[in-house]
Amino acid sequence: MLKIGVVAGEASGDQLGASLVRTLKKHYPNCHFEGIGGPLMMAEGVHSLFAMEKLSVRGYWEVIRSLRELLSIRKQLINHFLQNPPDLFIGIDAPDFNLGVEEKLRAQGIKTIQMVAPTVWAWREGRLPLIQRAVDRLLVIFPFEKTYFADHQVTSTYIGHPLVNQIPYPINRQEVRTLLSIGPDKTVIALLLGSRKSEIEYHAKLFVEVAKKIKAQHSNAVFLLPFINPGLKQLFSQLVGSAVTELSLLLLDENAHRALSAADAALVASGTATLEAALFDCPQVVTYKLSAFTAWMVRRKKKKGFVALPNLILNEPVIDEWLQESATVTNITQSLESLLPPSQQREQMLMAYRRMRDLLKLDTESAMIEGIQLVLEQSHGR
Repeated sequence: MLKIGVVAGEASGDQLGASLVRTLKKHYPNCHFEGIGGPLMMAEGVHSLFAMEKLSVRGYWEVIRSLRELLSIRKQLINHFLQNPPDLFIGIDAPDFNLGVEEKLRAQGIKTIQMVAPTVWAWREGRLPLIQRAVDRLLVIFPFEKTYFADHQVTSTYIGHPLVNQIPYPINRQEVRTLLSIGPDKTVIALLLGSRKSEIEYHAKLFVEVAKKIKAQHSNAVFLLPFINPGLKQLFSQLVGSAVTELSLLLLDENAHRALSAADAALVASGTATLEAALFDCPQVVTYKLSAFTAWMVRRKKKKGFVALPNLILNEPVIDEWLQESATVTNITQSLESLLPPSQQREQMLMAYRRMRDLLKLDTESAMIEGIQLVLEQSHGR
């Protein structure tokens, strides 16, 4: 039996982890997986030792508040894997948590892979020495990363992005709207606030104020808000109160895919959802808000550049980004309205999405297995 340790820390990692587990089970039918995963990974048979939501913390101040618990979980996890060594450990995104685990395990001879590279090319380049110590191989999901990490003496395999092959294309918007009982005369806007508690807290009122302003100009507007678990949906409802019914917000207990496949446009909190929106051919505006302290720390360490993944991949400002102080209702609303059909900005963004899709096309499953097999062969050769 092949024993694999695996850790994901948030909803996007859970999606990638579920894809990873399915792929590995095809090639290694007797795999056993344990570590930390969400509902999608657990549905594929991963034994989760801790609730994934415990790791879903973003921002310096937010991490500081949860630091004792996070350090305790990491220590317990490391001890578990040292006492029950896996043939391979794979960390999925969540680099602040996973790199610490990988460093300790690799020091004891356990082979390690980090799936989704830390964005050191964008900020916190000082983590490169830790990456060099912690991982045997990176599985990178953006084409420019292969060259970047080779230049910094980190072994990597470019696997493309699994979502490119998972998301159906082209999108049948009318079919999805029918399933959601949304009439053809409606303007549909998806509001993606994020998958963490802190993201709901920072974005809820802003997103609702944007919805109010759009509703005032477009009385036929319908808003779709997906939440990956009932707790986040309940938190949102508590934060915005009567606005849920006043604006007829449709709150969905699911990931963002159905909302994005039905929407004319989307307001998206920066993260993997920006790539998902692009792959669903949904024109979008990107925003993000953090605590003042976290925003200050990010600015100190961040290189200049984009935050929306399609902008990063294409290396051009395809999508408007309204961050922190510039994330005003007026700025965001104007950007969103410019994308509603028919509009030239909308068509330009859709054309850019297609260029991005072409860049990301790859046989992800084969590339992923090739990278993993190379590390396993090294392990068996010890």
